[in-house]
Amino acid sequence: MTAQEVRLCGLLLQEHFGEVVERIGTHLLRGGAQNLRTIANETNTPLDLVKKSLCVLVQHGACDFGSGRRGPGSPVEYRASCERVLRVLRYPRYIYTAKTLYGDTGELIVEEVLQRGHMTMSNTVKTVADRLTHNMEEGRSMEYSEVVSAFSKLVETHFLQRCPPVAEMGTAATSTTPATPSTPAAPASTAPPTAESNPDCYKLPHVTLIGRGKRRRSSDDSEEQRGGKKAKMDSESCGDEGIYWLVNFERFHQHFRDQAIISAVASKLDQTSSEIVRTMLRMSEVTTTQTAAYTQPLSANEIFRSLPPNYSISRPILDQSFPVFHDTVVSGHFLTDHSDLQRALANLARATLESVVQERFGSRSARIFRLLLRKRHLEQKQVEDFAMIPAKEAKDMLYTLLSENLVQLQEIPKTPDHAPSRTFYLYTVNQLPTARLLLQHCYKVHIQTKRLLEKSQRIEAILASLQASGAEPEQLTEVEEMITAPERQQLEALRHHINKLDSTENQVDETVFLLESYIFSTKTK
Repeated sequence: MTAQEVRLCGLLLQEHFGEVVERIGTHLLRGGAQNLRTIANETNTPLDLVKKSLCVLVQHGACDFGSGRRGPGSPVEYRASCERVLRVLRYPRYIYTAKTLYGDTGELIVEEVLQRGHMTMSNTVKTVADRLTHNMEEGRSMEYSEVVSAFSKLVETHFLQRCPPVAEMGTAATSTTPATPSTPAAPASTAPPTAESNPDCYKLPHVTLIGRGKRRRSSDDSEEQRGGKKAKMDSESCGDEGIYWLVNFERFHQHFRDQAIISAVASKLDQTSSEIVRTMLRMSEVTTTQTAAYTQPLSANEIFRSLPPNYSISRPILDQSFPVFHDTVVSGHFLTDHSDLQRALANLARATLESVVQERFGSRSARIFRLLLRKRHLEQKQVEDFAMIPAKEAKDMLYTLLSENLVQLQEIPKTPDHAPSRTFYLYTVNQLPTARLLLQHCYKVHIQTKRLLEKSQRIEAILASLQASGAEPEQLTEVEEMITAPERQQLEALRHHINKLDSTENQVDETVFLLESYIFSTKTK
């Protein structure tokens, strides 16, 4: 965990849950596992607020708890998860994917579960049906059965899963329960449940839900009225009490990875080849985990029978495609009837690194970078000859890449005294450290963008308040000067490209996802 990751986690926690939760969360990220009283003492926070903050973090899976390091009987210790907090950045992408696959109903289901951390199926169905009904024309309403159908499809394809059972200290696992100010919520384990560890992980309960969504009659209901309605909803027995559902992030990540591979094949080969790869990945999407190095083995006959009929792909074309795949970006051993996912991620990460170098330093630097990736180790003279770049330009480009830590210099001495005249100096690119470096740069971009926008919004709110109260022009000028000249230039650039900001964040997140997946795959080899 780096300082950039902790800072970004702090910004996300503050934005979504407030300053107190941010203080507790960042303290746990920096200090590791701690018990309740230690957290309260070291953060100077009242015990009651610490309990509520921990409940929020546990409710959203950002914190887990377990028995203390001293063994049974010691105070319960809490540990925050940096990886889980950073997933908040990807919430819009999860919601958009659900909308693409399962329409507006699927979108709202995933959105509700993400906002609440975890929910029962009955509460999710009623809430989503009410929201959809509110947006319909007068006289129309959403049937509960339609929302139940979308919820069932999300579970069948493993995008939603049951919360894992929580084991009490020293006892067997118990059923999951919602969070209260004194009792942590259900998703306490950072390890995602699997069909092997929890047989009921994707088993739908028998829920009795008959009816339609209700339209909100007024938008100014009091807190008391809304609380009464929620209590009434919770008190209705639907048959799924105590069974909570959460979003299966690993399944979404597997879907993102598959889409990246399909897009790479389509751009490098053709649409027919991408449909063949899409079919292979779809056939094994539920049975292949995110950490698996390969998809499940598939026979050519199985693949042929599962191909979409509208593409009219004949069997000879299918058989001819397998050898071609071996040398593409997928680079998988398709001849053995399963695809090499780790190698595919490595090649996608390599393409990302090459595109970043080209965008920042130009096509000639990208040519040198690509050359070093393929040749591994080259002297400066060899780089000049292979890249066909003049010596002076090649030297400047190599030194620039070296100063940015995108290229490494390795010394191989001929003699023990390491004399420069008797030493080979070889340039090389180490893909894994370079990917980690670029990942931290992406986190830094997120931090800078959020900090600038938050400061701008804060100052605009102060100015609006002063203008409303009839402040003097000198006071308004003083507030405006709180933004420095460089920050003002950056903000003007952001505002100028405000329509592109969302797409830029999505592109950064796609880069982050590819690099994270590649780095994670190297750990599971």
